[in-house]
Amino acid sequence: MRPLSKSKLMAYRQCPKRVWLEVHHPDLRVDTAASQKNFETGHQVGEIAQQLYDPAGLGTVIEPFAEGIDAALALSLTLLDTPQPIFEAGFAAEGAMAFADVMLPVQNPSKSWRMVEVKSSTSVKDTHREDVAVQAFVARAAGVPLTSIALAHIDNSWVYPGGGDYQGLLIEKDLTEEAFGRGAEVQRWIEAAQSVVIQATAPAINIGPHCHDPYPCGFYAHCHSQAPQADHPIAWLPKPLKNGLVALIANTGITELRDIPDHLLNAKQQRIKNATLANEAYFDQAGAAQALAAHTLPAYFLDFETINHAVPIWAGTRPYQQIPFQFSVHRLSDTSQLTEQSFIDLSGREPSEVFAKALVAACHEAIPIFVYNAGFEKTRISELANRFPELAQDLLALNTRVVDLLPIARAYYYHPSQKGSWSIKAVLPALCPDPNLHYDKLDGVQDGGMAMSAFVEAIAPQTTPARKAEIERQLLDYCKLDTYAMVRLWSAFTGKRLQ
Repeated sequence: MRPLSKSKLMAYRQCPKRVWLEVHHPDLRVDTAASQKNFETGHQVGEIAQQLYDPAGLGTVIEPFAEGIDAALALSLTLLDTPQPIFEAGFAAEGAMAFADVMLPVQNPSKSWRMVEVKSSTSVKDTHREDVAVQAFVARAAGVPLTSIALAHIDNSWVYPGGGDYQGLLIEKDLTEEAFGRGAEVQRWIEAAQSVVIQATAPAINIGPHCHDPYPCGFYAHCHSQAPQADHPIAWLPKPLKNGLVALIANTGITELRDIPDHLLNAKQQRIKNATLANEAYFDQAGAAQALAAHTLPAYFLDFETINHAVPIWAGTRPYQQIPFQFSVHRLSDTSQLTEQSFIDLSGREPSEVFAKALVAACHEAIPIFVYNAGFEKTRISELANRFPELAQDLLALNTRVVDLLPIARAYYYHPSQKGSWSIKAVLPALCPDPNLHYDKLDGVQDGGMAMSAFVEAIAPQTTPARKAEIERQLLDYCKLDTYAMVRLWSAFTGKRLQ
């Protein structure tokens, strides 16, 4: 019986069909950009963990993909006779195989080992507890004298002091008693997963919430392509769904908007259903104009870009802290004259303070500041005010002038092409069908995730000046389109033409 890796067991726990596909058709898996970024973050945190648990550098790092699985397993058992830390030690037993992030020798009262699993999350999740239970079961079944097991995760309240000192980045949660007590449960998982993968065909499992929980499944596109396709999926309805509708879906398996009784929908959901089935936009332009009537020109239109390193690179910052590095501001005058100014810092230094000063200067007039999803910008501004008290009054004054266009879009506009989304990238082409406004025509950077990746590349020491200049142009073009998009939405909502 071929042992199943821990990752395949966790895939089984999410969906039996997923583990079958992982074994028989791994070529069908397509990981999203977000998933790839999570993999990279996990690898980075793992490298920091090795430094923290082995500051003298005396331990051994096993590389199963380079050395081969069998050789890595054999080396792991050999290294159990040494007194130094082991990283990525692998063990196989009872039809399963697992590689431990950290193995630390314990000398008293007799030689044994402590295991630490390292995660890039900021808390212990249920899936982590299962992960640790698998690790503990396989190691003990393989004969490892394991006395304890802990999960180390990022402490997002910790502040990086600089100088490469990451002591304190990780915080441990001891899970020994729980993990050791789940051995029989893990054994059942292994047996069940093995019974799935030996089947000739994949289990018949429909698409559902499990496709995205606890992790996005890389086989979603494949499974979706094999499933009956709804013309107008219920998933396009904005949440929350009434309990009666949830029960109806569960009991009948309906997938189409047209099959939902109207009495189970709220007013917004009813608008979505009507617009979708009629294939006509819903637009209460008079209502939108009235909602914005109090916010007269001149006005600013503002958008930020941020970076949130899991492992901080700037002293004084925390893990996953949103650090703004760029903004665009369009100013629309009372005569509809439009101007734009931008800020971007690709120096590699911590950009927050210079960003804050530039933002205050760029939005110095006491006029409305239009944004799209005010919670993001207002939170970032409040964070900057807390960090830089001398700028706090001016920064917080900006927040009092912020006007959010997202609730206007949600309340007064919907086009079937949005497919349940009110992101600016969904609303803009529907409400303002201008080929010059298409994000997919931008060069290099077309969304926020790509902007983060581009920023990281731009500040990397090995990036050439020519490439850095190219990235800067791409970032400026992307952020500028975000704010110009808001200007165009404002014009459509208010009925006021631009020059």
